[in-house]
Amino acid sequence: MQHLILFVVSVLIWGSTWLAITMQLGVVAPEVSVFYRQIIASVLLFIWALLRRLNLRFSWRSHGWFFLLGCTLFGFNYVLAYNAQNYIPSAMNAVLFATMVWINVLLAKAFFGTPFEWHVVLGAALGMAGVVVLFWPALAIAEFHGNTLLGVSIALTGAVIAALGNMASHQAQKERLPVLQSNAWGMFYGGVITGVWALLTGKTFNFEMTLEYAGSLFYLAFFGSVVAFGCYLRLLGLIGPTRAGYIAVVIPLVAVIISIVFEGLQLNAYIVAGIMLVLGGNLMILAYRRLTVPRRPL
Repeated sequence: MQHLILFVVSVLIWGSTWLAITMQLGVVAPEVSVFYRQIIASVLLFIWALLRRLNLRFSWRSHGWFFLLGCTLFGFNYVLAYNAQNYIPSAMNAVLFATMVWINVLLAKAFFGTPFEWHVVLGAALGMAGVVVLFWPALAIAEFHGNTLLGVSIALTGAVIAALGNMASHQAQKERLPVLQSNAWGMFYGGVITGVWALLTGKTFNFEMTLEYAGSLFYLAFFGSVVAFGCYLRLLGLIGPTRAGYIAVVIPLVAVIISIVFEGLQLNAYIVAGIMLVLGGNLMILAYRRLTVPRRPL
């Protein structure tokens, strides 16, 4: 039950962040928006850790892992996701980031020797097929001109970086680094890294004083970064990067539901068939009970 709760919370929040990211684009550079997001998120987590009197002092080795998490899970993958959405629709961006499930499988094999369990492979294949079916009309009519190809390349690169972050987080938890403090330091480093990158690339540190921008920034910082990442990284420590990465396949499903409710998306055969395939793959993976790492509190 704990696995299911963590899975559902992560999916619901991250499935809605694609819409929130769209509200961040336009006036403020993506790198600067990511900087704001991660610094706000890290401050919230540091305050929470202090209130709970949690240890925030770690060795240089531990900070090395936090820095790596900042570069991957909390930094450049988000910069790339934001930038990709300047060139391709949010739904297409979500689909491309869903390829992370395959990248996770390959990297888990390379770094940890995780076997290619048929349950995971077949379930992921069903899920990926469902994602393709969900967005097949958009994929079929997409014009792959220069800007679209650039957006696709940026999104896929972001997916690879995020998958590398999954591997780093998995290894950090095997070394018994606590999730909350790891997130706090990782988001802090991610904010600093993206801030420095924004300075080096000549971006302006402005702020859009609108309810839409400020509200979406808070939602992304608190729910998208603090809450969702806490749930996801806990799940990662329990079931390993291969099956936890399947979250990236289900996220587009949530994006479709949100579009139906808030944007008036009309259901059709592609959407219905895609939902069935995604849920079928999801159930296949979650039904496989053997864990890839030991259960233990972090």
